[in-house]
Amino acid sequence: MLDQLRGGISIYNRSGVIAELEDDLQRYFGARHAVLTSSGTAALYSMYAACGIGPGDEVIVPAYTFFATATPLLHLGATPVLADCDANGNLDPRDLPRRITDRTKAIVVTHMWGMPAQIRSLKRLADMYGLQLLEDASHAHGASVGGQKVGTFGRAAAFSMNGPKPLSAGEGGFVLTDDDEVYHRVLLHGQYNKRCRSEIPADSELHRYAVTGMGLKHRIHPLAAAVALEQLSRLDEYLDGRQRIAEHIAEELDELPGLMMPWNEPDAHSSWYGLTIQYDADSLDDVPIERFHAALLAEGCAEIDRPGSTCPLNLLPLFQEPGLLFPAFTGKLAYAPGDYPRAEEIHHATLKLPVWHREEDLSIVDRYIEAIRKVTEHHIELKG
Repeated sequence: MLDQLRGGISIYNRSGVIAELEDDLQRYFGARHAVLTSSGTAALYSMYAACGIGPGDEVIVPAYTFFATATPLLHLGATPVLADCDANGNLDPRDLPRRITDRTKAIVVTHMWGMPAQIRSLKRLADMYGLQLLEDASHAHGASVGGQKVGTFGRAAAFSMNGPKPLSAGEGGFVLTDDDEVYHRVLLHGQYNKRCRSEIPADSELHRYAVTGMGLKHRIHPLAAAVALEQLSRLDEYLDGRQRIAEHIAEELDELPGLMMPWNEPDAHSSWYGLTIQYDADSLDDVPIERFHAALLAEGCAEIDRPGSTCPLNLLPLFQEPGLLFPAFTGKLAYAPGDYPRAEEIHHATLKLPVWHREEDLSIVDRYIEAIRKVTEHHIELKG
């Protein structure tokens, strides 16, 4: 970072640390193009715009995801059509066909908490209906299915690199694609002038817009890129450490009543952005999850979380009544609590642990395991 600070804090084209990081991302993922952005939200926005999504289009998105998976669609005038989730909290392929209409333009899949979705089934559905498959891989850097990295299954993918993500820039994001047209339009959406003039071919009909692009700026800060470049060189090492610790946690807690560990398909590998445990009150004498969680916090498990803003989108005012913030939005969007029972059930029952990655972290991990076991074994005392 100090080297970058001395070298320059603004980079307007694809050079220096920007080019280095994009090149390394292309190699790591095996993608033809990578474009850095200022955030994961910006990456999603540019991806959707570049894939031609606009007014009147419908895009199927998971009901259970972080809201930025869907909010850029509102800015583009498209309608997010929510679909329910499977047992892992990911988009359920079985719920998709009934959501598809003649206005459906794309299917967006989020790999929640780093756990790969049923991506091959989703790809088959997208191909069957002639739809674009787009990935929000913001939780899933380095995750894979059948040896193929998440983020390379669809026409394009967007990633976040904010603070706690498996690959962090502090704040940042990127788009991956093998499609030259998508690549050029991503540049026009948020990387105007020098990058567009040098990277969009002069004989392309898009080249005449190079100076202005679409008038938005989504460039990453060079200091953030320097952080991510250093992190990327260690990503696989971090992921191996996360895998070992996630397996250790699951093995120690799997036999406890009322706690269901996450599971992967045999050939799927998670990035373990978080380890989500499903709480079953029926197995713990109907002790509410709120009391169980409060007891864990009282034992010192400050990092065990019940996700808040990452929730079923139908519970958020923006997706119940968007008109106050988006008066020009003409699509139908009036979701309500109860519309997506599976997503709501899973969200309510989720306890999320961070997944550490260093051997020296095992001491704190074991203290968490001890505290969870203690609260579970004494759960009857929580009935009050």
